[in-house]
Amino acid sequence: MFSLHEGSGLLLLLLAAGLQIAAEARGAPPCRPGFSEDLYTVVVPDITEEGWPLFNVKFVSCGRGGLVRFECSNPSDYRIENDGVVYAARTLQRTQAPASPLLIKAVDTTTQQQWVTQVKMMPPTQVQELAVPSGMAKRLKEIVFPSQNADGTLKRSKREWAIPPINVPENSRGPFPQELARIHSDFDKNRPLRYTVTGSGADQPPTGIFTIDPISGVLFVNKGLDREHISSYHLRAHAVDLNGNQVENPIDIVINVIDMNDNRPEFTHQIWNGSVPEGSKPGSFVMTVTSVDKDDPKTANGMLRYMIMSQNPESPSSNMFTINNKTGGIITVAAGLDREKVPQYTLIIKATDMEGNPMYGLSNTATAVISITDINDNPPEFVQDKFSGDVDENAVNVIVANLSVTDKDQPNTPAWNAVYKITGGDPTGRFSVPTDPTTNEGLVTVVKPIDYETNRLYLLTVEAKNEVPLARGIHSPRQSTATVSIRVRDVNESPFFDPNPKLIKLEEGLMPESPLTTFTAQDPDRFMQQTIRYSKLSDPANWLRIDPNTGRITTIAILDRESPEVKNSIYNATFLATDSDKTHPASGTGTLQIFLSDINDNAPRVSPPEAEICEKPQPNSINITAYDGDLSHNAGPFAFELAHRPSEVKRNWTITRISGDYAQVSLRIGFLESGIYEVPIIITDSGNLPMSNTSYLRVKVCQCDMNGDCTDQQHIMAAGLGTGAIISILLCIIILLILVLMFVVWMKRRDKERQAKQLLIDPEDDVRDNILKYDEEGGGEEDQDYDLSQLQQPDTLEPDAIKPLAIRRLDERPLHPEPQYPIRSAAPHPGDIGDFINEGLKAADNDPTAPPYDSLLVFDYEGSGSTAGSLSSLNSSSSGGDQDYDYLNDWGPRFRKLADMYGGSDD
Repeated sequence: MFSLHEGSGLLLLLLAAGLQIAAEARGAPPCRPGFSEDLYTVVVPDITEEGWPLFNVKFVSCGRGGLVRFECSNPSDYRIENDGVVYAARTLQRTQAPASPLLIKAVDTTTQQQWVTQVKMMPPTQVQELAVPSGMAKRLKEIVFPSQNADGTLKRSKREWAIPPINVPENSRGPFPQELARIHSDFDKNRPLRYTVTGSGADQPPTGIFTIDPISGVLFVNKGLDREHISSYHLRAHAVDLNGNQVENPIDIVINVIDMNDNRPEFTHQIWNGSVPEGSKPGSFVMTVTSVDKDDPKTANGMLRYMIMSQNPESPSSNMFTINNKTGGIITVAAGLDREKVPQYTLIIKATDMEGNPMYGLSNTATAVISITDINDNPPEFVQDKFSGDVDENAVNVIVANLSVTDKDQPNTPAWNAVYKITGGDPTGRFSVPTDPTTNEGLVTVVKPIDYETNRLYLLTVEAKNEVPLARGIHSPRQSTATVSIRVRDVNESPFFDPNPKLIKLEEGLMPESPLTTFTAQDPDRFMQQTIRYSKLSDPANWLRIDPNTGRITTIAILDRESPEVKNSIYNATFLATDSDKTHPASGTGTLQIFLSDINDNAPRVSPPEAEICEKPQPNSINITAYDGDLSHNAGPFAFELAHRPSEVKRNWTITRISGDYAQVSLRIGFLESGIYEVPIIITDSGNLPMSNTSYLRVKVCQCDMNGDCTDQQHIMAAGLGTGAIISILLCIIILLILVLMFVVWMKRRDKERQAKQLLIDPEDDVRDNILKYDEEGGGEEDQDYDLSQLQQPDTLEPDAIKPLAIRRLDERPLHPEPQYPIRSAAPHPGDIGDFINEGLKAADNDPTAPPYDSLLVFDYEGSGSTAGSLSSLNSSSSGGDQDYDYLNDWGPRFRKLADMYGGSDD
């Protein structure tokens, strides 16, 4: 096998054909060790880089394998590998063939037997000279313009002139320019012509590839062509005279670039990933690898063939896979794929062009990684045959035991994930075995309460399977089933009432200390000696009592069905039962439901309790309803009538029964004065022992407008405020008045104490020199600028010193005339001051504008030893008892309290 250099493809095809014919002519004995040829003739490039493969020799080893070693006669320039490929040991430049052939020797390392062959190397130029016969190198293809018509004119025939294409091999090494053909016109015999060529590759990009000699018409190619870049060129040849006139119609010239095997196959991926299930039968498809070759696919240069170079690991066989040499499809050829033993194979795939010819074809390699996918060919197996666990009774959602299994399949796949099933020992379904997603263990879990008194030990049979069924032909072994023993521990359980709730029926009105029933609880712990005590947990109306030892329930109050704690005639009470365990006492609750049957123990009442009606009915009536707390058979239909007393009730009002529960109250008279009236109505129910009740209907009689609506202010106030709100407002007003009164008294007492401290003048001073009559009683300590001479003769006051009538105190009433107080005479007498004051006191007592209580007046110093005494000791209170204060009642509600205070007794 030879690997030839690019650019010698066409000639090598000829050499290969000749070598093949020679080999067939000679023939070869079967399995005779040695080289396939005694003399190899190969073409090497003029310049080779170090490490380039040049050619290879084929050695028939007849099963010797790697026991044969190759050697070459020129190791400084060439090196040969064990596969027979010869590489350039350094960069080589050759202009001609070497003088002597290269010797290749094969040595058997065991028997030391040797075989020798010769390799004759030639450059590509020498091959071309040998391939082209002498005399043909200068013989060019002549392309002639079509001949003209018989008349000799330039008019040409219209028929098509087919010019055969010119074939030029790609990658030609020259020398350039290289002649391709000669363009010729018959007119060049009569006149000189000029030839030109146009088109892509000539005067159009890429320009300069093709040129033509304008005189001789020889067409040249100036450089090597690349078919993978441009596979054909379309040129147009022209013939013109010296003046540039066209003498021939242009002709089209097609230049085809002949493909050479100058491109290696290229895999679309360097690493291919595929998979196949383990246990697959021979012939199972795995994957397809593909490669491309830039050479012409219509020729052998681009026809690829595939082969598997190696397989790693070679277990259980070195040929587990094969490849379709044309399509690249990889299939299995042997059985025994086992993921648990070999999870992955690596194949080296080789693609060779020239239809896989190992001598002339170019090749390339890629890697195919085949993963062996898992199937469920390994069932889960328990690590032990028996498991055990303990659990408290009544415990729920508790893990009792962990069941461990092993599975050789790929972890975290359906073929590895275990599913556990209880196949025996749990007829009531009190256990389940879910799978731990992380560890793949089976978690034996209690899902229903377990009773120690019923069953103390459980023996479960658990089977383990995978999420997917086992592969065909695989059966579950005995290790896929295990036994789980679970012991139940006794715990102190709560007592329970039975039945719960317990319903009893009674008639309401049952008296206190009446026995009802016995409500007892049972202790489920039969193996524990315990006693139970009872207590009351919930008794909303506090009607019941339970005996702590016996559970006997008695009443402590009257049972009333109409109580708000009774819902739908049922009263609920909850009791607690507690056992006597000293460490962890347990308790349970029970509900006693008492159904209270109704008796006629509620008198009917009127609804609504308040209503409004106009003074003049037009007509005007009030609709009322009877309300009874008892049930229907002890309630309606009701009988309605007006009370006989007071007598004006039936004189003013009338009542009419509309239905069993409704009646109508209306005015009997044509007019009733506005006000609030209480109308007594006797209502009787229909119980077995009827009950009657007198209900008062509060009727507001008011003035009404045209629409029959009340319009008086009192009605508006009554409508806006309820009775409770009005009472609250009145209480606030009274409290406020008391506080104001207390504050006034405190201020007066404080002023009196201040004045007492200021009266510290000499007692020998004349008191008459210190008394001055003022029109107003106010004034403070700052008002000290007094004219004391006026006290000696008060009747001598000048008229302009008297205050005009228009100036009054703020507490004076302008509705009454000014009182006529006495005027003291001008005669000086020691007792005239006292008489004057007494006369003024009498006038003040009869003055309706004076306050009805002692007023503290502010005076200047009165001196000591006065015969009149202190002004605060005037006997106005004693004289006020003779005055009639009843006229204050006519001033309104604000003065009625003052009339009661000063018009009554001394208290």
